[in-house]
Amino acid sequence: MDKKPEGESFREYKKRVIDPIGPSFCAAKWHNATIWLGHGQTTSCHQPPMHDIPLEEVKHNHTAIHNTKHKKAMRKLMLNGERPAECGVCWKMEDSGKDVISVRVQKTQMSEEKDIAKIPTQAWDNNSALHTLEISFDRACNFKCSYCNPAFSTAWVKDINDNGPYQNIQSDTRGHFVGTAPWAEKVAKDDEDNPYIQAFWKWWEEPGGLVDTLYEIRVTGGEPIMHPGVWKLFDWFKNNPTKGRDMIFSINSNLVPEKEKTFDKLLEITQYVPNFKIYTSCEAVGKQADYIRDGMKYDTWLSNISRLLDNPKVCEFHVMMTINSLCLDGITDFMDDMLALREIYGERAPVMSLNRLDFPTFQSPDILPEYMLTHYHDKLETWYEKKKDLLIDVEHLHVQNLLHHLTRCKTRYHNPELLKKQYNDFKTFYTQYDARRGFDFRSTFDPMMVEWFDSLEIQQSTIAVIGPDPATVEKYNEGNKYG
Repeated sequence: MDKKPEGESFREYKKRVIDPIGPSFCAAKWHNATIWLGHGQTTSCHQPPMHDIPLEEVKHNHTAIHNTKHKKAMRKLMLNGERPAECGVCWKMEDSGKDVISVRVQKTQMSEEKDIAKIPTQAWDNNSALHTLEISFDRACNFKCSYCNPAFSTAWVKDINDNGPYQNIQSDTRGHFVGTAPWAEKVAKDDEDNPYIQAFWKWWEEPGGLVDTLYEIRVTGGEPIMHPGVWKLFDWFKNNPTKGRDMIFSINSNLVPEKEKTFDKLLEITQYVPNFKIYTSCEAVGKQADYIRDGMKYDTWLSNISRLLDNPKVCEFHVMMTINSLCLDGITDFMDDMLALREIYGERAPVMSLNRLDFPTFQSPDILPEYMLTHYHDKLETWYEKKKDLLIDVEHLHVQNLLHHLTRCKTRYHNPELLKKQYNDFKTFYTQYDARRGFDFRSTFDPMMVEWFDSLEIQQSTIAVIGPDPATVEKYNEGNKYG
């Protein structure tokens, strides 16, 4: 939901609204939140790591599912002109060039300027209302995407339980693929016994609460339509036809449920939501999409998008592209599919966002050799020059940022030992991935990618899944909460 005046560039907006408050200010620390209600963690956006929501804070202040002491400390830093270290992705982007617009600018412009202007006039430790909220009730999911992990997918948990941890992964400091993330399990079997979910519903219903302050609530997962909490929200809108009329209710969905009747149910219930938005994710076509997002059936996914777009109750549709090393050859084909929908559905067609994958680092575009980055950059640039008149403002920004990054990251490494580990991890991970999932890397991706893949050497002789390393698993299961 853009609050930036139409016609004003992001750079102009930053100079006019953000810079006068401070060089590190981001309204997301006040007005935006992602909250994992199932296990009690939060963050202000998807760039900083999640942190625990102390139960003691929630007992005394149900808004502490967002207004944690940690977030308040970060707000203080920003108001003092300091850069919170946890927001390093934005600082890295901004330091790469003066014309680069980071996520903090995009997040800030989602709030009304009058609300932004109030922030520096109030105490840093005040509780803040939320304008945009992303919640997850559970990590249940029928997909196990290649760059996801057990913290966000029960299908990934099953993979690790069935096959053991991935072996010989050397560069993944977050331990995505070695444990089952028991810290991400629900704190209670039933929502009625979960203090975080109960705090949410208390804040939702009270006068001046979330129903009154939210511009948009967005439910994520896992896969949200697998959890009863999202259907409870649908029912709330159905049963309260005079409340929340201006609020947008959004869900993130892979749009390929295990049972078709679940999708039919989604189509039916949306008629009771006044402003319904869909977010879904994909960044490649055909068998490449099915490979990257294990569980995806690309043709079914594309068909279900059309079924939703035929529903007039869907007011916005967003497709989030996670730019990883495997999708660079096919993203132009994918964006062509999205533009074909725009030709049919006009402004109701999906809006594309291109979000670069940073973790795990060995799946990032950054690890690819210079000749491949140049090839993919030039291919995308050629496409962009031909198709840019068909794109909207935010899509221009995202494509330009990706082109800039593909040029910049050619010279990114000053640590050849780390790069060697990442090359090892790329080869050994996808070798094991194929064996576990029944895929074939070599028959899926473009010849240049396959040739490079075959040239990589695994630094250790054992890549077989032989069982967990107890020390690695314990470290992940007990201490890693980055997601």
